[in-house]
Amino acid sequence: MSNKSHGSVVEFESVTRSFGSITALRDFSLVLHPGELISLLGPSGCGKTTALRILAGIDKDHTGLVKIDGKPMTNVGANKRNIGMVFQAYSLFPNMTALENVGYGLRVRGVDSTARGKKAKDLLELVGLGEQSNRRPTELSGGQQQRVALARALAIEPRVLLLDEPLSALDAQVRSQLREEIRRIQTTLGITTLFVTHDQEEAMTISDRVGVMNKGNLEQIDAPSNLYNKPLTPFVAGFVGLTNYIQGFMESKSEVQVLNQLLDISDHSPSLKKGEEVRVLVRPESISITKASSGATVLTKSFLGPMTRIGLDAGLKELIYAEVPSKEAKKFDTGDHVKISIGTDSVMVESV
Repeated sequence: MSNKSHGSVVEFESVTRSFGSITALRDFSLVLHPGELISLLGPSGCGKTTALRILAGIDKDHTGLVKIDGKPMTNVGANKRNIGMVFQAYSLFPNMTALENVGYGLRVRGVDSTARGKKAKDLLELVGLGEQSNRRPTELSGGQQQRVALARALAIEPRVLLLDEPLSALDAQVRSQLREEIRRIQTTLGITTLFVTHDQEEAMTISDRVGVMNKGNLEQIDAPSNLYNKPLTPFVAGFVGLTNYIQGFMESKSEVQVLNQLLDISDHSPSLKKGEEVRVLVRPESISITKASSGATVLTKSFLGPMTRIGLDAGLKELIYAEVPSKEAKKFDTGDHVKISIGTDSVMVESV
């Protein structure tokens, strides 16, 4: 393979896209730095794929600007943007070998067969399929076909790589392996990459930054650890990782009463009124439990390796989940009564 390339700068400037009365993307602004992998994460219909299609030039019916390396893409066709794309559907040519599929884009660009074959072979080696170069798609597994699709996207040496839920059709083990491969290759080549997914583990594992989207809005763009530990909105807190939603009420503007515990939330500045009913968002690892003669009841225990998730019945509509070290979890059996204590470090409060 050639030396590591220099990734491009990608800019979305106040991009809005509507479909009739539905706003799929609203005032969307984002900068991808050279060589950065950013994931757009969110539920179906949140606007993440719309953003990707606009960057690719497939969807041009929008307001706002998209720039690559400072150049507006408004009048640049999709085939002139030098962007590589990998979709959920592999879309390989069934009558071509893996080598021919990878070299197809180079053939269209008039690259001679010798140079084309060498480049395609090098890329298949990069994605771990050097020995399968003469196989047709029907002779390859789903994971192998997706590797071929990735190599094909990289063959044209794109300025930007777009990945639209490329792993969602694969089984869990293959998906985990391939996402690590994608990250390795992306880092090796230094290519600026936009990855669209609804799988939070996928996004949090491989991204430099993750953008959480909701109803066309980019709610937060941040490093994965900051998204989890310092969510800016209740939606982000609820979407990224498991979160308990517990009923409470405001004792004062800076204190919330929840599960007979008074928590200081002055650092969160929720702008709520005294006496207002609220939902308190609490991470499972922020809940500690101790044995008691009465209180919440242990209903479930789920072993997660070093941690165990314990489901607690505290007389609410839904169970409360605590995550404790598995060694400590051995102390608790189903049916035990426990006292719940909530730490204030990752608590958020929202109106009911």
